Amino acid sequence: MPKEKKVKKNDIENDALNSEESAVETDEVTKNDLGSPTYEELVDINEELEKSVLRANADLDNALKRTVNEVEKAHKYGVEKLLVELLPVIDNLEHALNNLSENATKEDKEGIELTLKSFESALDKFGMIPIYPVNEEFNPEKHEAVTMEQDKDKENGSIGNVFQRGWELHSRIVRPARVTVIKN
Repeated sequence: MPKEKKVKKNDIENDALNSEESAVETDEVTKNDLGSPTYEELVDINEELEKSVLRANADLDNALKRTVNEVEKAHKYGVEKLLVELLPVIDNLEHALNNLSENATKEDKEGIELTLKSFESALDKFGMIPIYPVNEEFNPEKHEAVTMEQDKDKENGSIGNVFQRGWELHSRIVRPARVTVIKN
């Protein structure tokens, strides 16, 4: 059995220091005697870590912006379903006003008008605006064409009669107006 040579701790440290200095001096891209990374490898690792941190910060910023945007939309459009369910009530009140019998009293008519106005006022508080396209050009995003009609006094593509008002909530069309379109 070969004899083992005793090595002192200071000898190992001195050897390590000497090898690091020679590696730096000769610009070698190798690991030193102790197996630790070289300066160039540490710089590369540092650059990768910095890029990872920047990506993580960008991802966090994007997630925060998305969340804020979604919360704003939820506040704006959270009541949309309820408001859409109230639209037939308004339609029925308008229909009742237009079709009141001759026997109806003035108070009955005023009561229906006040009820309709209070409904419209409540919808307005939540950002719901009526689309009543009298004398407008037909716009398929805001209007639903039910039929076509001829009218020599109006231009082609303009709105003729309005069967049902449309509604929009914060510039989002909730229900398009049902109209006839002029075609001469």
